[in-house]
Amino acid sequence: MRIMIDAGHGYSTPGKQTVDGMKEYEFNRAVAIEMKKIFTSYQGVTIYFSHSDEKDVPIIERTTMANQAKVDLFVSIHANAHGNGKEWTSAEGIETFVYISRPKTALGLASKVQAALIHRTGRKNRGVKSASFYVLKATKMTAILCECGFMTNKTEAKLLRTADYQKSCAKAIVEGIESYYKLSK
Repeated sequence: MRIMIDAGHGYSTPGKQTVDGMKEYEFNRAVAIEMKKIFTSYQGVTIYFSHSDEKDVPIIERTTMANQAKVDLFVSIHANAHGNGKEWTSAEGIETFVYISRPKTALGLASKVQAALIHRTGRKNRGVKSASFYVLKATKMTAILCECGFMTNKTEAKLLRTADYQKSCAKAIVEGIESYYKLSK
């Protein structure tokens, strides 16, 4: 199985940060790297990254890269935000997105990943939702987008910074993928 992990956004993406200044990419990247480490113990799994530490890779390049590599799965990692991003809000929890047409495979996978994220993190379950996000629309393979907590929620912003929470999210996403695709270690 060929999986492209997308650490959404980049260091220079404007506005994608916690109220107190942590860039969303810092969290997304840490989860992506941990997922790749975990997947090294699985048989027949090859991991690709669509992001770069050198530059902010535009989403059209990310999806083109996935389509050209003919990967089986595209997983985009994110942290959510609510409001103007300049003040803490009460919005909290985790949600996993599929494209608005709600493809059966993506929906089944998203349900497994969402359940694992809630189980591992204990955060509020915001459910599996559909959206017309570009990375879900433009990819030709099964694609999901995970929002692993709110950068604008003071409690969750603190969690997003910790290696333990980052590892919990990575393990949960991998567990959901393993369960859905019946992968072997």
